[in-house]
Amino acid sequence: MRSMIRKCPVCGRYTLKEVCPECGSKTNMILPPRFSPEDHYGKYRRLAKKEMGICR
Repeated sequence: MRSMIRKCPVCGRYTLKEVCPECGSKTNMILPPRFSPEDHYGKYRRLAKKEMGICR
């Protein structure tokens, strides 16, 4: 069986359980963004890295 990561909407903690171990509220499944070979946000990511001075 495959486990999906969950996030508590109240405290923001990540867990694999259906109930948050921190606050006891019900957790929601979160899905990663879809993969696309076309880098739609690459321009913005490179600009942000350049502004932070971590660009090559």
